[in-house]
Amino acid sequence: MTRIAAVAAAVLVAACGGAPAGSASASRSPVPTTRAPVATTVAPGSTSPAACATASQAGPATRATIELQKGGSIVIQLRPDKAPGTVANFVKSARDCRYDGLVFHRVEANFVIQGGDPEGTGRGGGNQPTELSDLPFTKGSAGVARAGDIRVSNLMQFYLCIGSCRHLDGQYTNFGQVVAGQDVADAVKVGDKIRTIRIE
Repeated sequence: MTRIAAVAAAVLVAACGGAPAGSASASRSPVPTTRAPVATTVAPGSTSPAACATASQAGPATRATIELQKGGSIVIQLRPDKAPGTVANFVKSARDCRYDGLVFHRVEANFVIQGGDPEGTGRGGGNQPTELSDLPFTKGSAGVARAGDIRVSNLMQFYLCIGSCRHLDGQYTNFGQVVAGQDVADAVKVGDKIRTIRIE
């Protein structure tokens, strides 16, 4: 019976999308959590169709600027040389205005801020392959959230390191680095909304 109970518990944790909120694992690794939906979440695509069409124009994708509704912006230097598929998906989602109006649903002091979930719960966003590289996770690194399977990362949920993240090296997709607005990232609170993400 003990073995059956252990297996059942493991299946339950996997079904919840990762470690349960409040556990040591959940507080130190950027995986989707099981917290309730954030009340301030709005549906994606709140930008007007005309603005989305303008933003969707093709062009080089070297930087992403996250503009917050409360003011301030965070500029990320993208690294398609290290995570080509991830950068391509992030750029497409941004140009399609899929991040507009979404919230940062998770903030861990001196560790990470995490957002990009259409549901605002830490469970949504779809899947994509993980792209591991030799890029170290330093303050300002942009990574992709994932649950237990190292091969599968979230399609939309991303996190920014606001503290030491070196223990994540070689375990998560690293697709960029904050080059401006780190102070803005450091000040993000749970529920802060993304106005839009501009690709340049």
